[in-house]
Amino acid sequence: MSLSAYRVLAGPEGYLPPAAASMGVMLPEKGESLVEGRVVPEEEALQKIAEKLLAAKNPTFFPGPLILWDWKAGVAEKAAAIKELAETVGAKIIPMPDYRPKYPMINPAVEINPNHPNLTIWHNKIDVCIFVGVHCHYANVALKIIRGGTDCFTIALCGEAGHEDAMITLRDVNLAKIKRLNEVIKAAKEGMK
Repeated sequence: MSLSAYRVLAGPEGYLPPAAASMGVMLPEKGESLVEGRVVPEEEALQKIAEKLLAAKNPTFFPGPLILWDWKAGVAEKAAAIKELAETVGAKIIPMPDYRPKYPMINPAVEINPNHPNLTIWHNKIDVCIFVGVHCHYANVALKIIRGGTDCFTIALCGEAGHEDAMITLRDVNLAKIKRLNEVIKAAKEGMK
């Protein structure tokens, strides 16, 4: 298999799935996104996100600390836009306020655990999830674990360069991009009527 042919698909891919970057998947440039490991124009990715979320039985948003805590100017507005986006889709929200392991036991109905995000996916029967406001180092590990052990379709809305291990990733996500995604989803919902 050639490195460029690798696709980032919903799993389960196995106990130790390869990191998408090691299989040749490159992060997108500005104005681009990744869909299943392929670089596509950002607008195409927005349409695909709308399609996946609207077709999902149990879409779930996982907002992380970068969106949950009002730690700098603009975060509260971004968080409100994410909440509105989840409401547009009819998605659940499971916050990830802290990544530290809660051993010896966690409640997977309440939170994702750093070492076992698949427990939350399985327990809640989540078929499409969105990571937003999650630190990149944690998102990369969690997305790989989810791909390795579940059939959940993962979407990462990243404020930085994106995530190769998500099935869809948008990069440089800001308030305007969140609002644009909400517009795309609303238009897609109208088209379904």
